[in-house]
Amino acid sequence: MQAAGHLRLAKFVLVCVALLIGISGAAAAQEGGCEIPAGICAHGDADHFALISAGRPARIEIDDPDWAGVHRAADAVQRDLAGLAGAAGAVTYADNIIIAGTLGRSPRIDALVAAGKVDASAISGVWEAYLQVVVDDPEPGIARALIIAGADKRGTIYGLYDLAERAGASPWAWWADVPLPLRPELHVAPGMATDWPRVKYRGIFINDEKPALHGWANKNFGGFTSPFYERVFELILRHKGNYLWPAMWGEAAYDDDPLTGPLADEMGIVMGTSHHEPLGRAHVEWTRHGSGSWDYSANTTTLQAFWRGGMERMANWETIVTLGMRGDGDEAMAEGTAIDLLERIVSDQRKIISDVTGKPASERPSIWALYKEVQDYYDQGMQVPDDVTLLFSDDNWGNIRRLPKLNAARRGGYGIYYHFDYVGGPRNYKWLNTNQIERVWEQMRLAWDFGAREVWIANVGDIKPMELPISFFMDLAWNPEAMSLEVMAGYYETWAAQQFPAAHAAEIGELLSLYTKYAARRKHELVDPETFSVVNFDEYYRVTAEWTSLAARAEALRGAMSPAYDDAFVQLVWLPIVASANLYELYEAAAFNRLYAAQGRALEAVELAARAEALFDRDAELTRIFHEDVADGKWMHMMSQTHIGYTSWQQPEMQVMPELSRPEILDDSELGIAIEGEVQGRHMNEESAALPLSHVFQSSPRWIELFPRGGKPVSATVVAREDWIIVPGGKRSVAGTDRVEIAIDWDKAPTGHHVGRLTVKTGLWQGFDISVPIFKPEGWAQVRGYPLVDHVAIDAANASRVVSAGGVDWMHIPNLGRTSGGMTLTPVTAQPASPPGGDSAHLEFDLHLFERGPLTVEIELAPTLDFKGDGGLKFALSLNDGAPVIANVHEQLTQSDWSEAHWETVVARNAHRVSVVLPVDGVGAQTLKLWAIDPALIYQKVTISQQPPPASYLGPPETTPR
Repeated sequence: MQAAGHLRLAKFVLVCVALLIGISGAAAAQEGGCEIPAGICAHGDADHFALISAGRPARIEIDDPDWAGVHRAADAVQRDLAGLAGAAGAVTYADNIIIAGTLGRSPRIDALVAAGKVDASAISGVWEAYLQVVVDDPEPGIARALIIAGADKRGTIYGLYDLAERAGASPWAWWADVPLPLRPELHVAPGMATDWPRVKYRGIFINDEKPALHGWANKNFGGFTSPFYERVFELILRHKGNYLWPAMWGEAAYDDDPLTGPLADEMGIVMGTSHHEPLGRAHVEWTRHGSGSWDYSANTTTLQAFWRGGMERMANWETIVTLGMRGDGDEAMAEGTAIDLLERIVSDQRKIISDVTGKPASERPSIWALYKEVQDYYDQGMQVPDDVTLLFSDDNWGNIRRLPKLNAARRGGYGIYYHFDYVGGPRNYKWLNTNQIERVWEQMRLAWDFGAREVWIANVGDIKPMELPISFFMDLAWNPEAMSLEVMAGYYETWAAQQFPAAHAAEIGELLSLYTKYAARRKHELVDPETFSVVNFDEYYRVTAEWTSLAARAEALRGAMSPAYDDAFVQLVWLPIVASANLYELYEAAAFNRLYAAQGRALEAVELAARAEALFDRDAELTRIFHEDVADGKWMHMMSQTHIGYTSWQQPEMQVMPELSRPEILDDSELGIAIEGEVQGRHMNEESAALPLSHVFQSSPRWIELFPRGGKPVSATVVAREDWIIVPGGKRSVAGTDRVEIAIDWDKAPTGHHVGRLTVKTGLWQGFDISVPIFKPEGWAQVRGYPLVDHVAIDAANASRVVSAGGVDWMHIPNLGRTSGGMTLTPVTAQPASPPGGDSAHLEFDLHLFERGPLTVEIELAPTLDFKGDGGLKFALSLNDGAPVIANVHEQLTQSDWSEAHWETVVARNAHRVSVVLPVDGVGAQTLKLWAIDPALIYQKVTISQQPPPASYLGPPETTPR
């Protein structure tokens, strides 16, 4: 590893990581940071530099000629050091000096380089690079100093903020009320550390900002004014970012407050405009200052003048100029003439750039976002000047639509526009963070490996509550190659340790990991009472129980946390988990209210209606807590996004209670029966019913539920006709739902297929018969692998064998998606295996079949688009030594895949399912082989059946192999 990459690369190794980036002051004090060049630790040796000594911080000195943004950053870091030292009021500084400055701008730094006391060769001329080094006798009268030098303005700023972060100051100190830990002693080790970014422009897009951020900014800053943006700019810089698309729905950063543009340039932020706002003009400015139609063919002169005004306004600032044009309101332009028209528009816009700046347009960084239909135009041959950065996009749901061809050279390079928040179909998702960093890592790793390295920008909505994915995205963009699989997997804990005491980091990391996993299964706005099954696999119960268990852990940890961290904990951990659990409990109550009303469980249906209403009120109370109790009301309006009651893609104007049923409770004592897998409720006078098949390989019992149809308890008994059916004996008083589990004594059960019977009785004569089908094959104890009786479900990571070949290896991405993780190939740039078979990479699954007949094999993958544009990504399946059957994952998709009903189903359930039917030649031991053809597919689950399994959202639970 090159020395210049040392500091940021080490950032993510859990032992040393914390030391290098200030992941927590506790870690910095305990984990041996002084063994690392320029590392920070609590107790220094004679050759160390005292950053804080006896509660007195070192003083930062900046030369007057240096950039104003550098002076701003130095002042902020000086306050951080004073806070870490425990200084209150007037600060008493130590004698130690930090000399910081920019090459060519700071006389003191330049003099140190000229005298050979600082070797700046590793950063000279490197974009945004910085160095940190302890130097003895740097100047007359100074025995030792910490030198921070930047190759340019932002390099120096990053070097300063990096020091603060490693000392223990979280980048979220203001935005999430993370307190500064007390560090009365901090020392910097000798040696030099250098670093620089690998992605050139790294930033965020504030979007879909109403009502939450809009209401908050208006309350606290009088709107999206320069004081608001000052906070945003500092947040970006503390994350070592440099790029911003400002809020744009009814907002215009340059126009709303004329001080915002100059402030961005002063602080070091490259402020552009979003993908459909050309030449620095916000969308709303056309309403304010334009005239006529937003139609270039019909209103050319007016639009050119409008854009010229935008270019003149930002001509002297460091910006990336957005090119192109979409229809009014971020809509598609007219079909047919769009390509020729867009090429003419961009040509004319570049002429405006040249006229205003007096230089060729190629000398001004510019970007053209290939968003939605614009990518289709590009695929159809639309020409883009070579010096313009091509900004590819995801599908608004975190799945990259297109990437450049491998090794494609382009002067302007390529970038990615990514989404953590979205307004549009199949549904908005804006309320809480529902993004797994594992998915971000996997998709942006594709972008990096395929050469999209010029610009990475993420749509982050209201900023809060996207703190975790913002941090991850910015850290990943700084050095994608340093973010290994192992580092990514430990990031939850690493990030938690940056915000909270290290003693709680592991628990918080696990809470955040599980939270994002559960939330990513289906965006909160897409969940409703119909989402999960109420009769199969106990699915709604299981899913909600996972959430309530997580909420209980968050509650317990909140009670154990120091009160100083409560505001931050509520924002970053407690409220997202507890509010999500409450939402699931609400929908579960509504789901069973409807089921029970339909089945005749009137008493419980009414009780569940009341519970649902209480949970609905609890949601409002959680919002109130965030708005009024956290940080003394600092975040009023920030949780005002509606999220209950969606009926279309657009949000409801207000929260809408799910429809509930309150059936009449009859004054009688009739018994009702519910059978596992059935929606309808049974009467005692009906003909018999049947339970789903039980088999010897099955671990869980079957069940029936008894319930009173009226308001009075009912006496009942359940009697098994065969001695191998195990049911609880004796008379039972049924006052509410009484689940009766039916187990099988497999030692007594006969071999083969048989049907037993149990009877539910409410008196001497009235009884209801229920068939109990079972299967116990001959030689069952010798069966190995996955026995296929009705269906088997297998996490891809639990394949019987994992076979790598030809320089292509399998990689398990833990926690990704809806299962234990995903299996994929590495490197992602490997050539497709064509044809599959022989010794190419594959997964093997040992099956045991008991019946002939074709197998339906459903492969569940993480949603992935045909980012190569080569006709779809493929895999293949075979049984035993049969010929592989090739499946094209993208066969049903068109170029406009984001709007296809098929793709909306895929992204809504966060799973891409592809089924293949395989012939079966015999019974007994069989081997299913999943052949990898194209890299970049993420295999998550394999479900194999000869009859369709019961319907459910997540599919059958995983089968345990023998």
